[in-house]
Amino acid sequence: MPDLRTRAIFAALMSLMMSVIMSGWITWLNIGFQPNYADRWLHAFLAAWPAAFVSVMLIAPTVQRLTQRVSAALR
Repeated sequence: MPDLRTRAIFAALMSLMMSVIMSGWITWLNIGFQPNYADRWLHAFLAAWPAAFVSVMLIAPTVQRLTQRVSAALR
């Protein structure tokens, strides 16, 4: 299990990347490339990133353990 600092850095980077991609994609699906797309995307991103960070911090250890079990079972 990685230390807390490593987990926090991982969570920050993973949640940043996923929030950028998903908020951009969902904003595009909802409004298309309108003149206010960037403003709407930024609003969605700023709302999503904190939630994504907390989710990754809480869920990543469980997903890592599950991944190890599934990987071991498939050997």
